[in-house]
Amino acid sequence: MTLNGLLRILKVLRGSIVKALAIIPARGGSKRIPRKNIRSFCGFPIIKYPIEAALNANCFEKIIVSTDDGEIAEIAKKYGASVPFYRSELNSSDTSSTLDVIKEVLHTYDLKGVIFDYICCLYPTAVFIKPKFLTETLKMMMDKKADSLVSVVKYSYPIQRALKFEKGKIRMLDPSYVGVRTQDIEQMYHDAGQFYWLKPQSVLDGKEIFNSNSYGFELPEVMVQDIDNETDWKLAEIKYEFFLKQPGEYKNG
Repeated sequence: MTLNGLLRILKVLRGSIVKALAIIPARGGSKRIPRKNIRSFCGFPIIKYPIEAALNANCFEKIIVSTDDGEIAEIAKKYGASVPFYRSELNSSDTSSTLDVIKEVLHTYDLKGVIFDYICCLYPTAVFIKPKFLTETLKMMMDKKADSLVSVVKYSYPIQRALKFEKGKIRMLDPSYVGVRTQDIEQMYHDAGQFYWLKPQSVLDGKEIFNSNSYGFELPEVMVQDIDNETDWKLAEIKYEFFLKQPGEYKNG
């Protein structure tokens, strides 16, 4: 067992404070929406929103932005995150995965002798994250002894009744569901693209985000919006401005 591994066990046995790291991956080379990660969203750079949620959750020892871009770094620091090091060129390409970025951060901290109990990856365009989502899911990670926890949202229509084109004609993907009532079909979910919790050791051991010890945290459909094109962006702003006016559950913040 490594020294870091022994120190981790001793910390848990002593009941010390959990060390959680928030990582916001924000490279500068967005293609579909140029400068996407710092573009103005409802009056502020979009990366401000997940940074603010992480700060207000009060459950992180460090909140860092992993970037290869100087302008993104300066804006991130302005709103309260840190940029202790820049992302490598290897992990700044279109083909770099979220796990590649997380592993690089973990290895860099490991070289400094810094270890964490949990990691939360928040996407820079996740404007609907609420601080309570982060604190609740950290508790879930701890209670379940999970390797990972993924924010999910239900499909609004049964995917079992999906359609496809075959030589111009429409066909059901699975004809066995032709006569099945919607209310009798099992509900399915997909990755909400908002945030993940991970155990550092499971990442370093080569486990994927989705593995046999992964749990899900369901988000309300109205508080999830992919932002991959201009239409998505406009829809997200409309939703956000609506939530700001709400006094109850869905009010942002």
